[in-house]
Amino acid sequence: MATIRGWPHRTPDTGHRTPDTGHRTPDTGHRTPDRAAPLFGLSPEWALAPDGSPVADALVLSHPVQLDRFRASCPEAAGTAVLGGDPCFDRILAARPRRKAFRRALGVRPGQRLVLLNSTWNPTSLFGGGGGDGGGDSEQDDVLALLLRALPELPVDEYRVAAVLHPNVWHGHGPGQVRLWLDGAARAGLTLVDPVADWRQALIAADAVVGDFGSVSYYAAALGTPVLVAAPGPTVIEPSSQVAEFVREAPRLDPYGPLRPQLDAALRGGRVPPGPAQLTSSCPGGSAARLRALFYGLIGIPEPAAPALLDPLPLPAHRPGLVTAPLRVLTEVGGGAVTLRRFAAARYEPDGPGDGHLAVHEDTLDPGALALADLIVQHTPPGLAEDPRLGTPRQWAAEALSRHRSCALAVLVTGPETGTVVDRAGGAWELSTAGLDPAAAASAWLARRAAHGEPPAELAVRVGGAVHRVVVRRS
Repeated sequence: MATIRGWPHRTPDTGHRTPDTGHRTPDTGHRTPDRAAPLFGLSPEWALAPDGSPVADALVLSHPVQLDRFRASCPEAAGTAVLGGDPCFDRILAARPRRKAFRRALGVRPGQRLVLLNSTWNPTSLFGGGGGDGGGDSEQDDVLALLLRALPELPVDEYRVAAVLHPNVWHGHGPGQVRLWLDGAARAGLTLVDPVADWRQALIAADAVVGDFGSVSYYAAALGTPVLVAAPGPTVIEPSSQVAEFVREAPRLDPYGPLRPQLDAALRGGRVPPGPAQLTSSCPGGSAARLRALFYGLIGIPEPAAPALLDPLPLPAHRPGLVTAPLRVLTEVGGGAVTLRRFAAARYEPDGPGDGHLAVHEDTLDPGALALADLIVQHTPPGLAEDPRLGTPRQWAAEALSRHRSCALAVLVTGPETGTVVDRAGGAWELSTAGLDPAAAASAWLARRAAHGEPPAELAVRVGGAVHRVVVRRS
C-alpha cells in the first residue's frame, strides 16, 4: 500500500523504470496487542486529514481484498483507492528463472536443501527476544535460540541454512550485537542475508522457509515454497487480515521437537496455504504499467512510448558456506563408496552407523579442539590458488601437523571443488570434486585409507541421496 499526494510541478524523469516500493508487508501492518486498533493505513485515523478530507490523491492497494476492507473502514476516502499490484512481488516473479544462479551465489551445492530462516521486527517475531539470548520477557524469546541450538541436527552437506532479519532488527539492536548473538550459528554455517539487497534472491533460492508473520513468509507461500511458522502473529496483526489468515492456516514448527523430521516432512510435500498466491497481487507482472500510468496521470503529462519496466534483481555476491565450528564426521566404507555425514558444533555423538572422526578448521573459535582433531582444515581466499601467508599446501600442512601431533591429515581447500590433503609422512594428494565440499572429500579420503589403504584414483562419496565422484591424484 502507498499514498501519493502533493506531486511537484516539474518535468519528471522520463526513464523507463518504475522503482520498487521497498520491503513491506502485504495487506495490513502490526497492531498493539490486546487493544482494539484501527486498520493500519486503511482507517480514518490514517486516511483522513483533520478536516475530513483524504490525505492522499491516490492510495495504492495491491489486491481487491484490501479495497473491500478500505471501503468498509473508511468510505470517505475510498474514492482515492487504486489497484496497482505489487512491484516487489513482480520483481520476484521475473527473477525466478535465475533460481539456480541464486542458489550457487549462496553456496548451495548439488543435493543440498536451502532452509531460510526469517524474522520481522515485532517483539513476538522469531527474533523478538533479542536474537534468542534468553534475556527478554516474551514467551517467544527462546524460539530462535531453540532453532539455532537445533541446527547441529542437520548434516552440513545436506542442508544449507541462511537467515533474513528485518532491517529494523539490525537497526534496533545494532549490527555488532546481532552478529554477536548469531556468531556461534555463523561459525556452524549460517549465512546472514542482506535484508535490503538480497532477501528476494534468497527467497527464490530457498527450498523451505521457517519464519513468522512477516512479509518474507507470506511471499514464500505465494511462490509455493513450504513455510513453517514458528511465531504466533495473530496477537499483533489485525485478525481479519489475509496475513493473519495465512498464519492460522500455515503448518507450524514445534521448536521443542526434533528439527530435521519437521523440515523433511515440509520438503517432501508440505501443505502451502493457497491464500498468499491468490491475494498478493491483483495483477501479477503488471504493476509497473499500472503504477506508471497512475503517476503520469497525476502529473498530467503523457506516458513514454516504451514499456514500463522494473529493475531486475541482481546476482548476489558469492557466499560459500564456510564452517569453522568443529565437525563431527560419520563415515561408512562399503559398496564401492564412502557414505559421509558431517555435523557442525554437535553437542553429542550423532546417531547413525559408521566410524567417527573430528574435523576442525584451523580458525576455530576453540583452539583446544585442534588438539583432538583427526583432520585439520584451512581455506585459501577465494580466487587465490595459493595464499602467500600460508605457503604451498605442503608447507602449510607440515606446520599445522607439527603443531598438532595427534592429527593424521591436513587439507588445504584451494577452490570450490579442489583441495590438497597431506599426511604426516609428507605424502600429498590433490582432490577434485564434482559439487562436493573438498573438506568433505578429505574426510572421505581419510576414512577410505583407514579401511583399505591409499584410495584409488577415483573415490565415490555418498552424501544424502547423491553420489559424488572425487578424482584423486598423487602430488
